Amino acid sequence: MKLLIYAIALGVGGFVLLSLVSFWLAVRPPRIAIPLHPEEFRLTVENVAITADDGVKLAAWLVPRPGAPAVVLLHGYPAEKADMLPIAAALAPRFTVLLLDQRYFGASGGRATTIGFRERADLMRAIDFLAARGLGPVGVFGFSLGGAVALMAAGDDPRIRAVAAYAPFADLRSLAYELYAWLGPLKYPFVLLLRAWSRVFLGHDVTALSPERTAAALTIPVLLIASRRDEQIPFAHAERLQRALAHGTRTEVVFTDRGRHGELPDGFEARLAEFFLLYLR
Repeated sequence: MKLLIYAIALGVGGFVLLSLVSFWLAVRPPRIAIPLHPEEFRLTVENVAITADDGVKLAAWLVPRPGAPAVVLLHGYPAEKADMLPIAAALAPRFTVLLLDQRYFGASGGRATTIGFRERADLMRAIDFLAARGLGPVGVFGFSLGGAVALMAAGDDPRIRAVAAYAPFADLRSLAYELYAWLGPLKYPFVLLLRAWSRVFLGHDVTALSPERTAAALTIPVLLIASRRDEQIPFAHAERLQRALAHGTRTEVVFTDRGRHGELPDGFEARLAEFFLLYLR
């Protein structure tokens, strides 16, 4: 009996430890360095620093175009702003472009990513920066995590006039269940533990984040892009967001039958520029 109790205790302890390690890797993942530089795209950028609400310094590149509307570009997880340079180059002839390193990533500070919880306010501080320069109106393009952040921030900040989101998650808790489906029924207590660690270390249950819930209340133009072959964010998330956005008469959807996570469809940059030109006036 003692051996059984010890075995159960060891199993439970290992399960809890696994959940802690998984949580820590989720909020402090190995960062991907993107080997691209502005000069390769004939872009002259201004290095700027933006202060977040909690004092974290966020790094950004500003590509100014006086008198033009502004577009903020948000990279995915766990990349950095350099990943957005091809899109910035396509938009720069007609827009002021701000490429932002989200907290913890790239050259930005922060001990961890909060997977959207604090990043929403970080985006609003970036818009404060643009407003202080007299730049606007503002659109936001975000990829993956960046797309989810853009949708959620748009629900809080009326200065965001249009959002384009490529492969965002619809609901973080649902995504967590899908990522840990290999645990079978144990995925439920496992995700519950992840939520508990989130409260302990970040002060908030980040799995409560729901771009889908925000999207249902948006009235601004939204361009939603996703691939049915996305291997990281299940296509069902795009379908959920499409349904949430169905009430919006200015919602545009681009769903492709091929392309991995982050693979841009043909002609995407031109379509993105057309979208922002139409709505940022």
